Order: sequence, then C-alpha cells, then structure tokens
Amino acid sequence: MEVNCTYIPYADTGYFSTLVQDYLNNAPELQQFYRFRPDVAGIHASIAQRNQFPTNRALLVDALRAQYAGKILAAKQTAHLEAILKDNTYTITTAHQPNIFTGPLYFIYKIMHAIKLADELSAEMPEQHFVPVYYMGSEDADLDELGYIKLQGHTHRWDTKQTGAVGRMLVDNAFLQLIEAVYGQIGVLPNGPALAELFRKSYTKGRSIQEATFDLVHQLFAEFGLLVVVPDSRSLKAAFIPVIEKELTTRFSHTAVEQTATALAKQYKVQASGRDINLFYLIDNHRERIEADGEDYVVHALNLRFTKDAMLQEVHDYPERFSPNVILRGVFQETILPNIAFIGGGGELAYWMELEQVFAKAEVPYPVLILRNSFLLMEKAQHKKLEALSLSIKDLFPKTDTIMQQLVRNQSANQLSLTQEKQALEAFYAQLASISAKIDATLVPHTAALKEKAMHKLIGLEKKLFRAEKRKYTDQQNQLAQLRAQLFPGDSLQERAENFAIYYGKFGAEFLQMLYHASRGTEQQFCIVQL
Repeated sequence: MEVNCTYIPYADTGYFSTLVQDYLNNAPELQQFYRFRPDVAGIHASIAQRNQFPTNRALLVDALRAQYAGKILAAKQTAHLEAILKDNTYTITTAHQPNIFTGPLYFIYKIMHAIKLADELSAEMPEQHFVPVYYMGSEDADLDELGYIKLQGHTHRWDTKQTGAVGRMLVDNAFLQLIEAVYGQIGVLPNGPALAELFRKSYTKGRSIQEATFDLVHQLFAEFGLLVVVPDSRSLKAAFIPVIEKELTTRFSHTAVEQTATALAKQYKVQASGRDINLFYLIDNHRERIEADGEDYVVHALNLRFTKDAMLQEVHDYPERFSPNVILRGVFQETILPNIAFIGGGGELAYWMELEQVFAKAEVPYPVLILRNSFLLMEKAQHKKLEALSLSIKDLFPKTDTIMQQLVRNQSANQLSLTQEKQALEAFYAQLASISAKIDATLVPHTAALKEKAMHKLIGLEKKLFRAEKRKYTDQQNQLAQLRAQLFPGDSLQERAENFAIYYGKFGAEFLQMLYHASRGTEQQFCIVQL
C-alpha cells in the first residue's frame, strides 16, 4: 500500500500545549520535572539507571505466559517472552484503558509507536533487546470515557448498567447489539465483515472487557511482536506490596506530588492532583477509595473498616485487592516491567512530570518520556478537494475562518487590503498635527481625534470590502468546512475522535503496516498521511 507522509513540527499544528512544545524544545524551565531527554542519549542513561533496579523478570514472564495461555503466539512474541528473562532486555511501554473496540485512533498510534521504537532501538543497539508492551489500564472505572466509539462522526455507545472497573465488566446483550450496529456501518467496506467477525470473536457474551481487549489487541498486533500486560493480577500486585505498604503508612505520594504540582503550576496546567492515599480497594465489580480515619482505614462505599495491622495483613493476603490511582499507576508499571521508555500523549506526559518525585520516594526508576506519534489520515478524495481549493496540507490546521480569509486574499484579483491607504492617512494627519501645533498646541488633540475617527471608518471599509469579496467564494467555503469537519471533527484532531474501524475496513491489515511505516521512534514530529 503506497502512502505519502509529510512531517511538520508539532508547534505548527496549533493543537499541542505549551508544556509539550517546551518539552520537545528542551526548555530550561521544564528540565527539573523529568530525568532524561527523549533521544538516544536519554535511552542510554535510562538503561544505566534501570540496570541498578532489581526487576523480577521470572515473575513477569510467568504472569505473561499465564495471560497468553491458550493463545497462538507469533514467532516474534515467543522470542520477546524468552528475551525478557535476560538482563540485557528492556521494554518500551505505552499504557491505555480498555476502550471498547480500542476507542479513538490514538490508542492504535500509541501501540504502533512502541513497536516502532523497540525495533529501531534493537537495530541501533544489537547488544541489547527491546520489547514493545501495551500495559492495559483495566482497573479504570470511567465507563463514560471508555464505553463508546465514533465512526465517521456517528457515536456507538454501550448502554449497560454495570459499574466498577471497566476491565472487569462483562460483555452483555447490549454489547452484542452494539457489535451489530457497528457492523451495519462497516459491513459495506471491503474488510469490514472480517473486522466485525474479529469483534464478535473477541467480545463474546460473558467475557470480561479486559479479556476481550487483550484478545483484540493480540489479534491485531501479534505479528509485530507486541506483548500485552494486564496488571490486574495477584502475582504482579504482590511485587508492588512494598510500595503499597509505604503509601498506606506514610502517604508519601501525596506530599511528593503536591510539591511538584505547585512548582509546575507556576507556568503550566496541572493534570493530576492526587489524594491523601492514592489507592483504591478493588473487589468484584467495585473499585472504591481507601481513606484514613484516625489510626484506621475505611472504604466508605463498601462499609469496610480496617485497623492498621488488619489493613497491612490484607495487603499481604490479597494484594490483588489494591489498585493504584493515576498517581501510583506509573510506579506500579515501572516496578513490574524492565522499562526504559514510556510513550504517552501530551496530557499523560504532563501528569508524569508531576510524578518524578513520587518515583524518587518509591525508589523506582523513572523512564524516558516520549510524546506518542500523531497522524492526520487523508484519503485520495480528500486530497483532491484540498488541491481544488489550491491549499497545501499545512494550510488546513488553523480554524476554518482563518483559512478562508487566506484563501480569499490569495485568489482574489481585487485589492482587499487598505494598508497603503492607512499609511497615507497616518502621514496626512501627521502633517495636519504639525501644522496645528505651530498655530495652537491645543488643536493637536482635536487633530488626533479626527485621525482616529477617519482611521476607524477606513478599517470598517476594509472589512466590508473583504466580506463582500468573501461572499463570492461561498462554494469554496462550503467545501472547506466539509473537508475540515471530516479531518478535524469537532474542531479537534481526528485521532482524538475517530475509531480505526473505518480505515481497517477499507484497507485491512495493510492499514497497520502503513502506520508502522509512517511511525517514528525518537523523531518527534506530526505526520500527515496521504492514503
């Protein structure tokens, strides 16, 4: 499948925060909030740090093998599982909740970035091995965020009454109906029926969402060697017991993140605030806050109370019942994985920068932070419309009205700017002010007022000239609005709204190969892909 890729700086898109741009530009004021730069030198430094931390590799591999039991592994996955047992193997990790049907496009982009970076580093550093990992945030309880997808602007939402951790929710009749609704939209595409069948096989009735997501991601990315980690595991949580105990007894993370967030908030938007105890109690279909009440611990939503000794005993007896929130989730991830780089979106990188001292207090390595790849997918018909409007790809990123103003100015044969006339007016009234001052200085303010009034009328005329000319471009304006609505739904980036199913339905597995080709490891630029 032939694709043309155009790469532009993130700053040129207008869709990325000041913090992201400062991070990519190595701004001095941000350097105190992370440890390593997102480049090869940073990777080497992260490896050196990781080598000082005792990762239980056998425990991780055993957990992975248990999770993959009964599944057919690709050769590259098998090799990666065996390699993790060796001290010269490191993971490249991205994390995301189990959005149904993978959610927005950037779910796919994050995973492919991890795959591409692992392959690039393996080629550049043959003495080491790098394994791409998708860490599933299956304990998240925000169904409003995870329980829907958008296909060409149409929202498909899972209408279920289940509550608690989304990963533990079960596929029900409402979900099966949702699959058929999705099929109704993608079934007409060349590869749509095959993808719908994959959805049906992954999301079978009674299966948990985390199991279904595991299976779906495995089917899509097995050949690339991706390994999926489900941290909702007794054995993996057991490795996190020291940090859980420290959090319960000292509440170290709250103090650490508060200090950093206060410093970061002086210039940037703070993402995560945290709580006094940054742990949830997870049991059955409940994920509820753990709070301190004097010397005791309480879970109000479940009407549970523990003494200090009873709570610490609970940690040892049932580590799987303790779920880190956003403040400690990354610490758990880096505890169980031999990880050296974390790939995330702008919001994720922002809250990870609040956590550097949390990692330091937990004595867990802090990885290189890498902004995930971002893409704008443009099909041939859309590119033809762009050419018909005599616009370049880069012209599409400003708001529609801004683009339209530039289009009219570029294509109109009439004079629409009165810049020279305004300059002449300035000169004329400057001369009048000079004449007035020689006769009576009190006339100078009156002359200035006349100039302001005349300039105001001239500016008004300039706007009227432009509006009158713009009305001649109604067709182009409608075409531009339609094109931007397709490429920037809701005036946001396409990847934050649309699901991958339409593109996979059109292009099949080649769509994933195309993304692999377009992805970059440590080269941080926005990519426009012409399909």
